[in-house]
Amino acid sequence: MDIVETRALPSPAQLLAEFPRTESQAGFVARARREIHQVLFGGDSRFLLIIGPCSIHDLDAGRDYAQRLAKLAKEVSDRIQVVMRVYFEKPRTTVGWKGLIMDPHLDGSNDIATGLRLARTFLQDVLDLGLPTATELLDPITPQYIADLICWSAIGARTVESQTHRQMASGLSMPLGFKNGTDGSIATAINAIRAAAQPHTFLGVDLAGCASAVVTRGNPDCHVVLRGSRSGPNYSPAHVAQAEQLLAQAGLNPSILVDCSHGNSAKQPERQLDVMEDLLTQISAGNTSISGAMMESNLGAGNQPFPQPWDKLRYGVSITDACIDWQTTAALIRRVHAALAPRFAQAAGQ
Repeated sequence: MDIVETRALPSPAQLLAEFPRTESQAGFVARARREIHQVLFGGDSRFLLIIGPCSIHDLDAGRDYAQRLAKLAKEVSDRIQVVMRVYFEKPRTTVGWKGLIMDPHLDGSNDIATGLRLARTFLQDVLDLGLPTATELLDPITPQYIADLICWSAIGARTVESQTHRQMASGLSMPLGFKNGTDGSIATAINAIRAAAQPHTFLGVDLAGCASAVVTRGNPDCHVVLRGSRSGPNYSPAHVAQAEQLLAQAGLNPSILVDCSHGNSAKQPERQLDVMEDLLTQISAGNTSISGAMMESNLGAGNQPFPQPWDKLRYGVSITDACIDWQTTAALIRRVHAALAPRFAQAAGQ
């Protein structure tokens, strides 16, 4: 065997006891999940905006961003449900930094026990600001440690076909978005939604950390995320109409979230603004299936090379995908809020 070491980790139960969720946090998570459900599936006309850093690598900068976003979220809460991206796991095409949980010290030491502790405490800090949390779940064991602090989650384009991730999603008690595949296939995401809605039994660990047969009920709150593909973007009216048709044929609610980054922006962060403008145009023209959007944003614009020494890293600048900066973010959120005014004026007049 090529395994050179195994390191014992705290059990999920140990970590949850070490950093217990407060009653206030539990109530807020439950309420945020309900509100996100209502935005996605009816009953709430607000726009769901999942926005924040591509990944969290500097906790101080992450808290700084969260404090600014929480203040702005309150300002626009009548028309926008703002949720902060709090991404701790990063899928890699080949190799690279795998995120705060896997390598919290950014030095290749892979101190997962510390990464799990930092992730849990950071999520609690964000929730205490009154901000709902969103993350992509990559390792199927991770949810046992942090899922009780997550309000919305995603399964990415690289793992949307994975039976393991569809089964994991079936046991999560929150709204969850399946992204279209890297080849652009929306059918792949629809198949994932249908699979995750069903009960499953699969190999996993229990709260004590013991190997177990995990039995789930199924998650009825899954939806499609259009994120573009290797072939180009897929947020145009024609693409959205195609997604609506495929969802209807599958007997699923036509609720669509659009990821303004990744394939839809050709990984050019400033183009996220163009995607958002197109979505607002579609909404103003009467589209009701576009429930919200995702965007990558940070304190500083762009990204920076990594690995490099910690003291050489620029504060608030991504070490994974490039992002728009805070000034651009704040202006954009206010722009979306203003553009949604006609929708709410019409609803008030009915």
